[in-house]
Amino acid sequence: MEKTIQNTNDKKGGTSLFENGLIWFGAGVSIAEILTGTYFAELGFKRALLAILIGHIIGCAMFFLAGVIGGKQRLSAMETAKNSFGRIGGQFFAIMNVIQLVGWTSIMIYDGALAANGIFSIGSWVWCLVIGALIILWIMIGIADLGKLNTVAMAALFILTLVLCKVIFIDGSISSAAVSDGMSFGAAIELAVAMPLSWLPLISDYTREAEKPFAATAVSVVVYSLVSIFMYVIGMGAALITGEYDIAQIMLKTGFGIVGLVIIIFSTVTTTFLDAYSAGVSSVSISEKINEKWAAIIVTVIGTVAAIVYPMDNITNFLYLIGSVFAPMIAVQIADYFILKKANAKDMAFQWRNLGVWLIGFVLYRVLMHIDTPVGNTLPDMVVTVILCVIVEKVAEAVKKN
Repeated sequence: MEKTIQNTNDKKGGTSLFENGLIWFGAGVSIAEILTGTYFAELGFKRALLAILIGHIIGCAMFFLAGVIGGKQRLSAMETAKNSFGRIGGQFFAIMNVIQLVGWTSIMIYDGALAANGIFSIGSWVWCLVIGALIILWIMIGIADLGKLNTVAMAALFILTLVLCKVIFIDGSISSAAVSDGMSFGAAIELAVAMPLSWLPLISDYTREAEKPFAATAVSVVVYSLVSIFMYVIGMGAALITGEYDIAQIMLKTGFGIVGLVIIIFSTVTTTFLDAYSAGVSSVSISEKINEKWAAIIVTVIGTVAAIVYPMDNITNFLYLIGSVFAPMIAVQIADYFILKKANAKDMAFQWRNLGVWLIGFVLYRVLMHIDTPVGNTLPDMVVTVILCVIVEKVAEAVKKN
């Protein structure tokens, strides 16, 4: 007999809408978002802005659905994957998520340290240690006790980014002409999709703790999407005005010294905390013996060491790899939860049909990377994967009846 999906939305207590919004405000105020935004300068202002908006609509729609799936079931992102791919099948995605989060932790610390050192030169490795130590402090405080600290940090960051926005868009002069022909419109959309897509395996790690999971998911996605678009546009506008793609040089050329340093450090800490924390949560999905807080600290230490040792200057291939793994994953989950209404594979070792559909979706995404579609890779890949998942399941049911 099929097990239906339970709605556990009536759980009392947990994080408020404001706290969830604050968490994802911190995720959006990110050096990575600004840096990715600089790549769009190649398209010129108008086309770049359109690509950013379309990409965020696609990416944040998936982001929302992922948050609803986990929030309503009161499960972490990687625990919901087990419902569609099986106990061990889901562990594969938990491992992939930990790997991508270690990667993100390293990239964020590296970028933050490099930018901070460009403003106040004491050695990038020193800034790596400073940022790593602050992230560990955030982890030790814990998500439930971060309210007041995050409120102060986010208010300060928001004011500073508004000032930066004024310097770029009011005091500066932006041309709408394309800087070069290096990026197609479809590739730009995909780059805009990639950032919310990279957060997709994390959102229900937080909405599962919310008083009102559906409302918390909606607030989280709206806040993140608005702030992320804002950060992308700041990066793109800064690159068009200054001709620089280096965040430290952008800060210096727009008149930010110590203020820019504060923006860089705290935006890096508040964003990377989410990566490290969710790596800890995903580690528990791999083995229940793992303590999520200590796992998050270990991930931060590994990320800090990697940031000191390895150069991480171009993250576009990393973003596309994330897309190829997690876009078909969430497509299968969307089909399973919302259309078929039978995400019931947790008691199986593997749900081979869904794993097979995911593999096809993964290969299709990699193929689409070499085809310039007007809407990027993710949307067509997800549509095909959802349809295929439904067809395969209906065929399997028909065969079983016969």
